[in-house]
Amino acid sequence: MTQSTAAGSMLLAFGGSSAARAAFGPSRPFDFEVLRRRARDLAAKAYVPRRRPAPDVTRTIDYDMINKIKFRPDKAAGRDAANGYPVRFFHLHRFVQEPVKIHTLSGGTARELLFSKDLFDYGDTGMDKRLPDDAGFAGFKLMDGIDEATDWLAFQGASYFRCSGEEGQYGISARGIAANTAMETREEFPSFTEFWLDLANERDPTVTILALLEGPSLTGAYRFDTRREMGAVMDVQALLFIRNDIPRLGIAPLTSMYWYGENDRRAAHDWRPEIHDSDGLSMWNGRNERIFRPLINPRSLRVNSFLDQSPKGFGLVQRDRNFENYQDDGAFYNRRPSLWVEPKGDWGHGSVRLVEIPTEDEIHDNIVAFWQPRDPVRKGDTVNVAYRLHWRNLQPYPPREIAQVVGTRIGQGGIPGQAGRRPDTSRKFVIDFRGGRLAKIAQRFDIEPVVTASRGRVSNGYVVKVVGTDRWRALFDLSFDGSDSIDLRCFLRIGGETLTETWLYQYLPKG
Repeated sequence: MTQSTAAGSMLLAFGGSSAARAAFGPSRPFDFEVLRRRARDLAAKAYVPRRRPAPDVTRTIDYDMINKIKFRPDKAAGRDAANGYPVRFFHLHRFVQEPVKIHTLSGGTARELLFSKDLFDYGDTGMDKRLPDDAGFAGFKLMDGIDEATDWLAFQGASYFRCSGEEGQYGISARGIAANTAMETREEFPSFTEFWLDLANERDPTVTILALLEGPSLTGAYRFDTRREMGAVMDVQALLFIRNDIPRLGIAPLTSMYWYGENDRRAAHDWRPEIHDSDGLSMWNGRNERIFRPLINPRSLRVNSFLDQSPKGFGLVQRDRNFENYQDDGAFYNRRPSLWVEPKGDWGHGSVRLVEIPTEDEIHDNIVAFWQPRDPVRKGDTVNVAYRLHWRNLQPYPPREIAQVVGTRIGQGGIPGQAGRRPDTSRKFVIDFRGGRLAKIAQRFDIEPVVTASRGRVSNGYVVKVVGTDRWRALFDLSFDGSDSIDLRCFLRIGGETLTETWLYQYLPKG
């Protein structure tokens, strides 16, 4: 196929009208190797921040005005592509003021899609008169190929992207990279500055997106291959070129929100029983141990590291999918997807880092999880990493033989109804497990909770099957002094046989 023919077929896929043709720049050869060389060459030069067109104007586009500025559906790229996904574009606004370049990609040829205010309906905002003609896009979203009013994948802001999962509800986000998160030095937020979109066709349902990442301390060439199955499965290849030393490089970072849940009711100022996009960090480590760490909303910043070698996977998950536990028929937290990272190849030594930031509202993402390599990342290094992201209700590859944690509750220690006031320095922990071999076991009383605590005294531990359910419940008391945090660990066993994954928790006594 000649270059002109390839460009012609691409134009048909992206609308084919004269208006669509006028919105494209010239054709240029392009593939991932061209992107790799560009990222490498940029890393050898000083970082140049992107120009912010009309910042005084875009700064005034708040939430209300964002909802008034509409992309025109008939201008969507890819509407005529067979079995493809129409692409709509985000407008710049107060929260995303740095524009990105967006290109179409077909047959090794790329063309830039040029910004035009004609692509948007500005309503009564008057922004079409105030904005420059070259303002640029804030990002893009892929629409459903059948229901064009529904989007399922979006890239917008810094290196953030997200998918609506199995039930069409956005929640957790991923990032291209994290740099110096939760350190004394200021965190960097490298940004995707350019995208190249190769949409699905009738022969291949995979959407391929190439992206250029730029930041003060690194550049990167990214390839995302995404298929809509069980929510979405996304294969990520990232080739990073390091400009400056990065003390804490976060690979495959995930960002979510946890305000309060059944284990953390002190923050429940709202009428709804629980509010969170994710309720736990799940890990499958290189020793084949399954671990679940319920999330908390701490009083001060908390960073925890889980050392590992050659991890099999980790993710921020939403295990509680019962509407009754949220009572929110607008945000539908019970429908929010879980996001699981499946490493490709051997990631070697490092740790899964969990960052929990205090919040008093559901509008703030306050949870971050990522993989940090053990070896320091230095100026001049090249980092090549690949992984698969699973956007779905439940994490993939669930253990067949061992039960998973499905609930954590905390209350006053001691025995209810007992004479006298129970001490404030004792707490009762109640952990529910479900699945695995436990599902086939009738009620019995020789299953034991194996509990350890970093400090304090554990007592009154026992296990029962919850009447009328398939859940097994472990209960124990923890007595303690002082206000320092307490790390807890629990799993169930019978004889020498492990029956459940390992529950981890960081309890924060009142300070």
